Amino acid sequence: MPDSRPDPFAEKIAILYQAIEPPVIDGQRKDAKPGGYSDSGADMGVALQSVGCTLVTPVDAPDPTRVYDWIWPDTHEGIEAALAAGATLLWANTVVFDGHPIETAARKAWVVGPDPRTMQAVDDKAATNARLRDAGLPVARSWVVDGSAPDIGAQLEQFAQHLPLVVKPLRGRGSQGVSVARSLEQMIESTRAIIAGGKFGSAIMIEQFLPGQEITITVMPAAAHEGGTRPFALPPVRRFGQHDDVAPYNGDVPVSTNSAAMTAAECAEPAVAAVIAACEQAAEIIGIRSPMRIDCRQDAAGAFLLFDVNIKPNLTGAGRPGREDQDSLSTIAAAATGWRYADFLVAVLRGAWTNRDDTA
Repeated sequence: MPDSRPDPFAEKIAILYQAIEPPVIDGQRKDAKPGGYSDSGADMGVALQSVGCTLVTPVDAPDPTRVYDWIWPDTHEGIEAALAAGATLLWANTVVFDGHPIETAARKAWVVGPDPRTMQAVDDKAATNARLRDAGLPVARSWVVDGSAPDIGAQLEQFAQHLPLVVKPLRGRGSQGVSVARSLEQMIESTRAIIAGGKFGSAIMIEQFLPGQEITITVMPAAAHEGGTRPFALPPVRRFGQHDDVAPYNGDVPVSTNSAAMTAAECAEPAVAAVIAACEQAAEIIGIRSPMRIDCRQDAAGAFLLFDVNIKPNLTGAGRPGREDQDSLSTIAAAATGWRYADFLVAVLRGAWTNRDDTA
C-alpha cells in the first residue's frame, strides 16, 4: 500500500451504506442495522459538504432531509455507479467482510473504513478478546457455548458459580440480544431467546459481569493526526441510564441522552489513564485504519476491563434537520477535544487507504 495520503478536500467522496445482507460466517451472523447506516451516511455527507469537501451523490442537488440523496449502496453495482460518477474516495460506512466488493474497489480508489478481513476477524468477539488478553491487556473473561445444543442447560450449569453473567451473541451488534443473567434459569432463558430470534446463529458468548462504571473509548488511526505514528484515543465517554445493567440500543434511546465525555481531570485518574493506554495498544495490535470504539467497565476492585471491541462504530452526528440529538458516542468524544462533527470526519478521511499501485 502506498505511503502517501489523500487530501480530504481534493478527493471526490462517495459514501456507501449497507445494502448487502451480512453473510453467515462459521455458522454465525451479524444482524444488519436497520437502514444500513443510511442515516449516518447522510449526516456525514451534509457535514462534509458544509466545510468544502466534494461529495459525489446519486442526485445533482441532494436534499438534507432525504437520506438516500447522499449515499450509494455497498453492492458491486452501487460502487461501480459511484466510481462512474467520478468518485475517487469511497467511505465504506458499512459492515465489510472478506470478499466484500470494497476489496476490488480499493484497487481503483481510496477507501475509508476497516480492512474487510480485519473486520471479519474482529467481529468474532471471543477470538478478539482472547487475542487482546493474550497480549497482556485487561479484558473481561468469557466463554463460548453452542446455544442450540440439547444439553445447553448442563453446559451453562458449569458457569453458575460465576453469576451474574452477561449473555450475548458471538457476532452481535451493539446491545442487540445482550442481557445480564443473575440465575442459571435466566442464563438458560436468555440463551434460548437468542437462538429463537434466529438473527445471530448458535454460538453464544457468556461473559464476566462487571458491576462498575461503564465507559466507551474511541481510538483514532495514527493518520488522523498529521505526522501521527500510532493510534490515539479520544476522551472516554461515560455511559449512564443502563436498563438492567445493559446500555440501551441507540436506535431506541439516543446516546446523547445517556452519555457524556469525561473531563480532563477524570481522564487523568489512574484507572482511566490505564484503560485509555490499553485501548490504544489494542488498536495497534488490531491494526486499525479507521476509528474503533471499545466498551470498558470497572470490576469490583475498580479496574477497568475491555469487554467489547467495535471496529465499525456508529458515526451519526447532529446537523441535518431533525437530527439535533443524534450525536454518536464517537462524535461526543470528538467534541470534547474541540472537534466539530465535520472536523472529526475530515480527520477520519486522512486515514484513507488504497490497494492501487499508481500513487506516489
